[in-house]
Amino acid sequence: MTRTVSVLSAASALPGPTVDNATLGRRLGMDRLWEQWVDAFIGTRTRHLAVDLDSGEIRHTLADLAHQAGSRALDAAGVTPEEVDLVVLGTATPDRLMPTTATVVADRLGIDGVPAYQLQSGCSGAVQALAVTRSLLLGGTARTALVLGGDVVARFYDLTADLRKLPPAEFVNYVLFGDGVGAAVLRVGEVAGAAALRSAFTRLVGLGREPGATLEWFGPTEDRNRPAATEDYKAIERHVPDLAAEVVEELLGELGWARDDLDYVLPPQLSGRMTALIVERLKLPQATEVSCVAETGNNGNGIVFLQLERALARLAGGQRALGVSIESSKWIKSGFALEGL
Repeated sequence: MTRTVSVLSAASALPGPTVDNATLGRRLGMDRLWEQWVDAFIGTRTRHLAVDLDSGEIRHTLADLAHQAGSRALDAAGVTPEEVDLVVLGTATPDRLMPTTATVVADRLGIDGVPAYQLQSGCSGAVQALAVTRSLLLGGTARTALVLGGDVVARFYDLTADLRKLPPAEFVNYVLFGDGVGAAVLRVGEVAGAAALRSAFTRLVGLGREPGATLEWFGPTEDRNRPAATEDYKAIERHVPDLAAEVVEELLGELGWARDDLDYVLPPQLSGRMTALIVERLKLPQATEVSCVAETGNNGNGIVFLQLERALARLAGGQRALGVSIESSKWIKSGFALEGL
C-alpha cells in the first residue's frame, strides 16, 4: 500500500502593521498618481514590512518570524517540539550565511538532535522544502517534520533612494514584496481531518534563459556598483502564466485527476494583477482560487504557506487542491497536490 504524508497544520507570521500604498508612497516621496499606478498595474494593496519605515530600523528578523510561525503551526497540530524529527526551511534571505536560520529557529523552538536543512531559493523554495520533506518522510528518515518558508526582503531596500530615478527592474521591488514566514507540520500516515500531500515537485527550466530576478550578497571587498535586487517584471509577465499552466497539466497527469476534480487552486502570487492573469490562463473555473498577495504582498518563500494555511481551513474530506509556484531567478517551476482526508 502506498504510504501517505499528511499536512496536519499550517500557520504564518507577518511583521508589524499593515502598510498600504498611500503610506508607502508618502515615505518614498511619491505622489497620488504613483499610488493609482500601483493599484491599477500591480494590484497589491497592502503588505507587511520587517523594517520600520520612519527610522529604517529592522524590527523583525527571518528567525523571529519563523519562530512565531513554527510555534503556531506546532500548536495547531498538537505536536510538541520533542516529536519533531526533521526541520526544513526554504528562503532566499537568510539572516546570516552561518549559522543557518534553520538551525537558529530549531534552537528557539527547543528542537535538537534532528536533521535541519536550509534550502536557498526564491519563491519555489517553499515547494522545494515540501518536496524534500515528503521524500524524506516517505523514505523513512523521519516521522514528523516542521517545514518553514519565508523571506525578509525589506532589509534590501534603500529608503533614501529617489524612486523616480530608478530603473523599472529596481523600482518594482518596493511595491511587489512584503515580508513574512509560514510553516507547516507534516507527518507520515493518513490523519483524519488533515490533508494528504499527494505530490510535490520542482523542475529547473532555465536552460539558456537570462535570470528574471536577482538578489545579491555583498562582501566588504566586493564591487557594489550593481543593484542589490532586480525583477524583470516584463519577462515574468511573459513566461509565468504558461509555466503555471504546464505545472497544472503535469500534476493532473501524474495523479490521474481531471480538471473538474479540482475544488481549489493556489496560483502563483507575484502580485494581485499577475495572479489574476495566471488564473485566467489556467482555465479552472470550477476551482476556488486561494490567494492573499493583494493583502500581504509577495512574501517569497512564505506565500505558499500563507495560501496553504487558508486552504487547509476550507479543504473538506475528499476535496482536491493544486498549488503552483514559479521562480523567475533562473526559472524553476514547481507544484503540489492536496486531498482532504
